[in-house]
Amino acid sequence: MARIGYARTSTTDQNLAAQIAALRNAGCEVIREEQKSGASLEGRPQLMTILDFIHAGETLVITRIDRLARSLRDLQVVVDRLKAKGAHLVATEQPVDTSTAAGKAFFDMLGVFAEFETNLRRERQAEGIAAARNRGIYKGRPPKIDRAEILLRLQKGQGPSKIARDLAISRGTVYQVRNGASE
Repeated sequence: MARIGYARTSTTDQNLAAQIAALRNAGCEVIREEQKSGASLEGRPQLMTILDFIHAGETLVITRIDRLARSLRDLQVVVDRLKAKGAHLVATEQPVDTSTAAGKAFFDMLGVFAEFETNLRRERQAEGIAAARNRGIYKGRPPKIDRAEILLRLQKGQGPSKIARDLAISRGTVYQVRNGASE
């Protein structure tokens, strides 16, 4: 039966060529690709198209499970959808093949480790930000709104709705600036 490839990178700066070559070598004639974060299944139309249209006996082929999802829950959602349709999952660089008991077990173990790695990365990032704040280096992201511009427009008599519309911000933000909140 058909083998459908799925290649994903998190950003457009990353190259899909190696994944696509591996998927072609694995016998995939159809390869869907996207450059979106794997943190969630949301906003990934190519993956959703595969999951919607895959048939019984067909196989979704990926290079590694982290190309599919970053959380065990999302991985299980994908595998459950494949299983409900009678389809399978195979990873070319890992011994994952959900058509076998050993492949399913290995898949579950890899999913746990992928989620663990993601959580560790978040913890290290949070620790690094806290350390930088303590040293006075990290100030957070720059503000997206120009408070001075909002105040100037208010002084000129513009209404909050017009300011919000012109600056593509919420009226609540205009009211917060007007009332002196969130400095």
